[in-house]
Amino acid sequence: MKMRDSISKKQECKLLPNQRVVGKWHKNSYRIIKQLGYGATGTVYLAEFGNELVALKIASDSMSISSEVNVLRHFSKVQGPSLGPHFIDTDDFVTTQGVYPFYVMEYIQGESFLPFVRQRGAEWVGILIVQLLKDLEKLHQEGWVFGDLKPENLLVTKKPYQVRWIDVGGMTRVGRSIKEYTEFFDRGYWGLGSRKAETSYDLFSVAMLIINRSYPARFEKKGHDSLRTLLTKFREKTELKPYESIFRKGIKGEYSSGLVMRKELIQIIQTTSFTPQVEKQLKSPLRKQQKGLKKKKRKKKKLHIVGFMETLVVASFLLIIYILYLFGQTM
Repeated sequence: MKMRDSISKKQECKLLPNQRVVGKWHKNSYRIIKQLGYGATGTVYLAEFGNELVALKIASDSMSISSEVNVLRHFSKVQGPSLGPHFIDTDDFVTTQGVYPFYVMEYIQGESFLPFVRQRGAEWVGILIVQLLKDLEKLHQEGWVFGDLKPENLLVTKKPYQVRWIDVGGMTRVGRSIKEYTEFFDRGYWGLGSRKAETSYDLFSVAMLIINRSYPARFEKKGHDSLRTLLTKFREKTELKPYESIFRKGIKGEYSSGLVMRKELIQIIQTTSFTPQVEKQLKSPLRKQQKGLKKKKRKKKKLHIVGFMETLVVASFLLIIYILYLFGQTM
């Protein structure tokens, strides 16, 4: 019996494309398409269930699966349209190597958070975090902390752009010890707080999402003064300057709730001009165009510049309108 337990804890269930996973109890059949990701508690696959795409997570440890299923079930009843994946099914998969628990949830299609905000102006990290803070407030009011809050656990969907979280493995009841964490986003790693599940733990991670936009490779802790290190790193990136007060208060644990942090962030975005980012994006192709027009007459160059200025004005106007529209979606 001990040998069997040892094997079940170490041996993983590898699923292959087109393989069928049939539940022992509910008899639902899922066709595996590809692997989506792998974590501490199991492997997630894209699967087909009838005519619907779903995400199937399978593991060797039934306790971790049960915990995540309970969380999904709970928030499937109370969540709004922008929170995590909806729960669909849970069952056991019987193989010759053993019985593996799995659960099925909504498959959320979107773009990874970090590439999304890095490919766009600095205002976008603020816009998306405004949405995220609204969802976190709902989570905290239900007595839960997200825990392992990082870009890898976030997706940005389209029409309109919206943040969704895709992994609930780190969610922890308020007051308990954080179950899962990633060092860069963990205040305990930086020596700026405990790993107790509370609102300020998540808000520290939110602040680290902002700095991660400009340090995609991240960086490690050096020395004993982590607060000074983080603030110095933050100030080295001029595009992050508008968010400095949000970042500083977030990592110091000075916010009482996500709503307070959200309110301050909205004020910053509404009163800060991010148009230089748009101008930079538009000037880049203009410079390339001008290099090819060196031999042409000055009159034509003036026409191009006038056309560029008109384009810049229109682009800036459209950006402002779209930001206002997104805020309307999140209020």
